Amino acid sequence: MKITVETTVKAPIKDVWRAWTTPDDIVKWNAASDDWHTTDATVDLRIGGPFCSRMEAKDGSFGFDFAGVYTQIIPHKLIEFSFGDRKASVEFTLTDNAVIVRETFDPEDQNPIEMQRDGWQAILNNFARHVEKQ
Repeated sequence: MKITVETTVKAPIKDVWRAWTTPDDIVKWNAASDDWHTTDATVDLRIGGPFCSRMEAKDGSFGFDFAGVYTQIIPHKLIEFSFGDRKASVEFTLTDNAVIVRETFDPEDQNPIEMQRDGWQAILNNFARHVEKQ
């Protein structure tokens, strides 16, 4: 079973793509709640290239690296990646005045599906707000 979340971003595809793939942008939107943040991000946007986002609780109580490798890239359309033994994809679909961003991922087995879906959806919602306010 895979989990899918999506949002609609009212911005040009070039801005959506840049915000998704640029470390300076990623650290501004990549958090599921206000008490978390991404302190550092790296992106090597090519097949086989690594990525990493350092996510930390703002109170310093916990942190982890969300890291993986890009497995497929179609500019302005699709990014696929693996992280550990899991896989995910991000689709970018153009509409008349917006871009639908749909993220599909393999769940982990330590947290309930609903919690995972809600967390990834919250990050995606932050992403849309970040791009639209630029």
